[in-house]
This record gives sequence, structure tokens and C-alpha cells, in this order.
Amino acid sequence: MKNTRIWWPVAVVLGVALTACPAVDDPEGNPATPSDDDNDDDDTEGFGTMGPGMPTGGNGQDSADDDNDDDDPDGGDSDTGCMFVCPDDVPSGTFECDMFAQDCPEGEKCMPWINDGGDAWNATRCSPIDQSPGQPGDECTVEGSGGSGIDSCEAASMCWAVDPDTGMGTCVAMCAGDESNPLCEDPATTCVNVNDGAIVLCLPTCDPLLQDCPDGQACYIVPGDDFTCAPDASGEMGVYGDPCGAINDCDPGLVCGSADVVPACQGSPFCCTEFCDLDDPNGDAQCSGQAAGQECLAVVADPQPGYEAVGWCALPS
Repeated sequence: MKNTRIWWPVAVVLGVALTACPAVDDPEGNPATPSDDDNDDDDTEGFGTMGPGMPTGGNGQDSADDDNDDDDPDGGDSDTGCMFVCPDDVPSGTFECDMFAQDCPEGEKCMPWINDGGDAWNATRCSPIDQSPGQPGDECTVEGSGGSGIDSCEAASMCWAVDPDTGMGTCVAMCAGDESNPLCEDPATTCVNVNDGAIVLCLPTCDPLLQDCPDGQACYIVPGDDFTCAPDASGEMGVYGDPCGAINDCDPGLVCGSADVVPACQGSPFCCTEFCDLDDPNGDAQCSGQAAGQECLAVVADPQPGYEAVGWCALPS
């Protein structure tokens, strides 16, 4: 099993991070599939919704074309705040417990898992706590696969970044508090609440220009304009212009963006494009699509301290 793909519902709208529609499964039980809504709201630079996308892990080629233009001339849904992907109202995985509340019986913990055989966490369930559990930072193992929801970590932690070949990963703390006030004890981490609440983890912050994450991981943008390390699920794909459906479908140093801002994108609503340094004297020359009009643009208009120079290669709106 390759690295699990992660639904991170974020659209960057001229510096304002908007939570997009959550991932949902189709009635046949396939993983959530983003549709090609052609949603290019006037205010957006076209940053791709972060979702698992393809039913078979096809990196974007099999998305449906909904042509969902509504009343916005550019296709954005200004009423709902859903940018780029607004999936139909179909059932998602079953949430048997609450990740923040950890409301499982004694000796068990609430864990995310994949209940449909796909490649994105879409459900939660109560799983037994290992008799000799590991603490955050300890090496860990999973039962079966990284999506089984059963691991060797202590309560309120999860085996993360599991190597698909060895089944080994590292215990990572789950977020404390609640959805409105998530808390992480380690100040070098930030709470990432994704996959419709199946994943609530304290993940390490990182620099997308330095790509200072451990081997096998990359630095991606997540809700709240934070940047965190996550497993690179790109496999043999993930270079500039390659189709993508999940934010971690792209190689380190790249991000999944709307086809409207990636001129090399063919046959997919989303493709990989580069991060770039706004302070680099090479300017737009950092962008593979410069000849086609790509520019090094700010990812967010009001970046958090330390991220003022972070840009991405995109066609201007």
C-alpha cells in the first residue's frame, strides 16, 4: 500500500484560506471524488482543493466535469464558500466516535481508519490500545495497513507517516481541546483538522521553500495558512504539470493547484505547480510555466510571521 492520500480542504483566495466542502464518498463506496466545477471565483488565484480525488488513485485523470457555474461568472460558489470542489451530498464514512472527545470505552481510543478499501481516511472507530503503547515520538507499528485504525501508540496519539513497505511509523499526538479551540502541547506543531474530522493531529510546522521535512515527507499548506509535514504520496508522479487530486500527490516543493493557473495541465482539473520565493532575484524565472505567463505570486496576502516570502507559480487572475 502506498502512502495514504490526505483530504486537506483549503482554497487560497487572495490570501484568505477558505474551508472547502468536505470529502465524501460516492454511493458505490469509492473514495471522495472532486468534480471539475470550473470554479474560478473572481477573488481566487485558483489554488486547488486538497482532496483525495480519484476513485482509484488516478491522480486526477478520472474526475467528473460538473460545469457547475451557478450565478458566478467564473464558476465560484459565493453563497457556500466552496471553492473549486463542492461534492454532491452523498454519504461519507461512518464516524463511530469523536477524535477530540475521545469518547471510547476504557482501554480503547478513537482512531481514524479507511472503511471502504480506498486510500483516504474517511471514518472513525474505537480501537484497542496496545498493552505497551508508544508515546509521541516513539517508533510504532500498524495492524494490516496505515489505514486500519489499529496501531501501537498510546491513547490520544496515532501512528503517522507509516512506511507502506515496513508498516513502521512514528507516534504523533492528536489535538486536544475541541474543534473551535484545538490545542497542541508542542509549540513546534500545529493542529491539522482534515478529512472531515477523521484526522486531528499535531503535525510539525515546516518551511515550504526549504522543504525541511523528514525523508519521505514534504511541506504542504494546510487550513489556517499553516505549513506542515506530511507523507509524500506522489509515487512516480508529482512533478510540475502532473495531474493531482490530493495535496500530497505532488513532489516536495510543489503544490496541487487548479488547472486554470497551471498552463501545462492537461486532462485534469488540478495539477502540480511549484512553490517559489518572492524574495528570490530570479523572480518569475523560478516558474516552469513562465513562458506561458506563470508568475511567482503570494500564496496568501497576509502570511503568518516567517512565511512572508512564500509564493507559488500561477497564472495571474
